[in-house]
Amino acid sequence: MCSMRNSKPIRVGLVADEPIRLAGLASIFDEKPSPGQPPLLPVAGTLDELLSGSSLEYLLVDLSSSSGGTELLKKVRRMRPALRLIVIGPEGNDELVMESIIVGARAYLNCSDSPQLIRQAIEVVTSGSIWAPRRLLSKLIDRLLAVPDSSIANSAPHLTLREHQVLELILLALPNREIARQLGIEERTVKAHVGSLMRKTGADNRIELSMRALNLSLATKAEPKRNHFVPVTKQ
Repeated sequence: MCSMRNSKPIRVGLVADEPIRLAGLASIFDEKPSPGQPPLLPVAGTLDELLSGSSLEYLLVDLSSSSGGTELLKKVRRMRPALRLIVIGPEGNDELVMESIIVGARAYLNCSDSPQLIRQAIEVVTSGSIWAPRRLLSKLIDRLLAVPDSSIANSAPHLTLREHQVLELILLALPNREIARQLGIEERTVKAHVGSLMRKTGADNRIELSMRALNLSLATKAEPKRNHFVPVTKQ
């Protein structure tokens, strides 16, 4: 049954203003998926067209050839908050990387990165994890911990035993697939628990969930390994 689920293609929307860049992004999907990964299907169109459809779960945005910058990402978040963003942008702009992640990007790559690396990052995101430079995630964590979040409730929300277990493994930077394996449950069940944790804490993504969990002391057994926050990344 698992192999049947994996055979269903995952639709990934492509956003780029330049036709050449758009064609280059589409070519990334010509390669066969890695073992155990479902096939990926690129979907081209204007941003409004892509956001109006309900079948997309992922959106690959090339900021280096798209106008709007992080405002474009914020628009996506407002219209489709559950859409998972993969961002390609200029190299060396640490502030843009952190802003993109805060807005909700699950991955940030440089426009000079190879198609193979971009494909690898997409597969990491579709497996339920995050792709970004470790050093910037460390800076982001320091920033979030230093700024009081007024949106966090004074009292910690009630979590079930299973939600505690899932949260502790999230803090160890494990993707959904590995969490499911360790807990002996289905990956879709892990996704449901992650969704419940985000609703209870008011978090929009896994990074914010981790930060709020630390601030509220929701996880007592697992220590976040900051040097291993991302399972696969480019330094």
